[in-house]
Amino acid sequence: MRQIIALGGGGFSMEPDNPLLDSYILKQSGKTNPKICFVPTASGDSENYMNRYYEFFEKQACQPSHLSLFRPPTRDLESYVLEKDIIYVGGGSTKNLLALWKEWGVDSILKTAWEEGILLAGISAGSICWFEEGVTDSYGDVLEPINCLGFLKGSNCPHYDGEADRKPSYQELVGSKRIQGGIAADDGVALHYIGQELETIVSSRANAKAYRLSVEEEVVEAVLETNYLG
Repeated sequence: MRQIIALGGGGFSMEPDNPLLDSYILKQSGKTNPKICFVPTASGDSENYMNRYYEFFEKQACQPSHLSLFRPPTRDLESYVLEKDIIYVGGGSTKNLLALWKEWGVDSILKTAWEEGILLAGISAGSICWFEEGVTDSYGDVLEPINCLGFLKGSNCPHYDGEADRKPSYQELVGSKRIQGGIAADDGVALHYIGQELETIVSSRANAKAYRLSVEEEVVEAVLETNYLG
């Protein structure tokens, strides 16, 4: 079963005292002690980020590891990735993430992982990357469209309520057809896809939501049913 869980925000890096989303991700692997691998490419392998990852997941029923492209664990990255149960992609620069993944062949490896039933998850850049397009700040202060891996159809915008520019920028980009319609997620919201279908939406915050944006004569924002995990 192909699964992707895309977080608009939240998880160990943003809500270290709220384990709801990360516990949900672990549960969806179907394993009692899943092998979870953090991919911090978008942050330039931030040591602080990796430390926070291990600080959280070493206390959970799982086997945490990470994949560095700056200090590779092995020459055979494909075998390293394909032995995992969950791949968890961190936030940062989506543009740099995609460029490095392509150079190292990680994009192809992750597609194989997805097709073989390894759960793909991620936050922010690690959410955007799975879609055809995303809204990114990789180019500087202005939010712009970026072409991504295309495992999932449409576009994606994380941090919809968490960063002031996200909502108006995404609406303007969709409305002007500079980016195709898609799904926006507040901080604390996870979009759970089975195959290419949005199966369920869960949240770690009682009022956090997801939204579908489309264009008719103008931009239409539809609130999607979101299940609070608390």
